Amino acid sequence: MEVKIEKLDNFGRGITYINDKICFVENALDGEIVDIEIITDKKKYQEAKVRKHLKISDKRIKEDCPFSKICGGCNISHMNYSDENEFKKEKVKQLVEKYTNVNSGLVRNIEFNERNNYRNKIVLHGKNKKLGLYKKLSNDIVEVDKCILVDNKINSIIKVLNRINRDIKEVTIKITNDGKETMVDIKGEVSDICELINTVDVLILNNEYLSGKRQIINPIGNKKYYESNESFFQVNKTLTEKLYDEALKVVKESNPNNVLDLYCGTGTIGIYVSDYCKKIIGVDYNKSNIDDANKNIELNNCNNIEFICDKVENQIDKFDNIDIVIVDPPRAGLDSKTKDYLKKINSEKIIYISCDPVTLVRDINDLENSYQVQFIKPFNMFPRTYHVECVCLLEKKWFII
Repeated sequence: MEVKIEKLDNFGRGITYINDKICFVENALDGEIVDIEIITDKKKYQEAKVRKHLKISDKRIKEDCPFSKICGGCNISHMNYSDENEFKKEKVKQLVEKYTNVNSGLVRNIEFNERNNYRNKIVLHGKNKKLGLYKKLSNDIVEVDKCILVDNKINSIIKVLNRINRDIKEVTIKITNDGKETMVDIKGEVSDICELINTVDVLILNNEYLSGKRQIINPIGNKKYYESNESFFQVNKTLTEKLYDEALKVVKESNPNNVLDLYCGTGTIGIYVSDYCKKIIGVDYNKSNIDDANKNIELNNCNNIEFICDKVENQIDKFDNIDIVIVDPPRAGLDSKTKDYLKKINSEKIIYISCDPVTLVRDINDLENSYQVQFIKPFNMFPRTYHVECVCLLEKKWFII
């Protein structure tokens, strides 16, 4: 069936209409004419794959990863980088226009950096002595010898792991943003561990530490952070500093007394802004995160931060007299209780760091009666994918009676 692609959806899929029913087409760009095969036919929509490109968009580039259409990790790697950045900015603007009363002109230009080798972490899976990434929508393994998204030192470790793989079930590889320290956490069997012992800083095999160190130290700006194998850390090694600088700029201008850092992870953002406020309280439910966060207090000589290990919704009703709230929630965004109490806390500003603009615009709407958006700044933290991170500044509305 020959169709013309009208536009792209939020996931970078092409959109066409067949008998007035919307159809989502993988690996298709707006303006292209393609021969498609319907693979899913639901009541309200269809999904299709491209059999042949009949007219090719000037936005399309030749893909340089042999696995991109197999593992599904790089779902828009066929789009050139400038158009990818424009697509992500426009996606945020369209979501703001469609679902909020906010002026889409408040969406700033997108910040971006390297398209390749930007990740400081990868998780590989193993099965039948194959080590690699999951095939799209399955548990089958796509065996890989390198991934163009990750730091090249990680790729050199992947080659070693492929050589010594006896029956690896899963392996996590991390590298610090400056490339100085590496961590490898293996679950399964290997034939020889000597090469890894001599090349990585933290080595874990089936929960046993084979190295003297148990953590790597990861720098962001002029701060540094302990990172454990189970702790969360931003994966973009080049753009995280710029993302944090956006939050830092707001804090520096406000010079607040009390800051609340929700979903604080290993305390990275709170510590990053700690020089410009009197007191910070961070909350995160993950024990590994909080353990590292408390160590990071000492590592950065901070004496104005306290961390609480608990779910945000269990703690949110205990705070008052807060000048700025920083939130960096998971993709699900903020729960209703947290939003209700953010209104009661009534801080002057909320810095909302979002990894999903869909839940960001929903939460902006829910806070609309109390807070007004000052800007939304997109960051392309995950090139070659449809994901886009945002920093949004909300300021308290002042009512004149």
